[in-house]
Amino acid sequence: MLPSQARLLLTLPRTPHKMARPPGVSGADTMRAIRKAAIARIFRYGFEAMNLRDLAADVNLKLGSLYNYIPQKQEFLSVLLESTLHELLSDLDAQVSPIADPREKLFAFVRFHTEWHTARKEEVFIGNMELRSLSPQQYVRVIALRKRYEAYLQSILSQGAKAGYWTIRDAKVTSYAVLAMLTGVSNWYRPDGRLSQAKLVKLHERLVAGAIGVQEPMAAPRSAIRHK
Repeated sequence: MLPSQARLLLTLPRTPHKMARPPGVSGADTMRAIRKAAIARIFRYGFEAMNLRDLAADVNLKLGSLYNYIPQKQEFLSVLLESTLHELLSDLDAQVSPIADPREKLFAFVRFHTEWHTARKEEVFIGNMELRSLSPQQYVRVIALRKRYEAYLQSILSQGAKAGYWTIRDAKVTSYAVLAMLTGVSNWYRPDGRLSQAKLVKLHERLVAGAIGVQEPMAAPRSAIRHK
């Protein structure tokens, strides 16, 4: 998957007009600065209230120069949300997919989701709150990526249930419940809070395990026990 900044540069229309930039500052550097500033503004004020003139001032650009990077405000939001989800899926594939055992894979998913969503809480908030600002076509693209992520957890839950490591009635509904619990952490997590990120991960591993009745890693699967 392409990093979000690179994807923004490739997706947004380009212009042959050359802007005045400080020496040593590339277009990619400018795009990264715009993206960072935009995330901060959308998180604080909401997408509809984000003023492009203020955003240009945040990154020391004239408004006309900003339009070379953001020719269409709504499309910028769409690409921002899509690129963030592509990063999420790429990181998930790299960190969790190599694990074969469903129990270990579930705990790895819990760790990954909690760490990623607390580290990127502003983007998570925007992704949940600003779907309303997308066009119907943009909305469909973003939701399709979200469903891929949800399906990944559903697959883990189904595999573990089939192997007898836990019992669930509906993998899809269970995945929604687990994701709601884990994603909720990003709403209140603070790096300087009472619990560290690592402790929160361990706590939520236990919560998920208890919710679906995960057996200890060394215990025999329920299916094996039932057939003795």
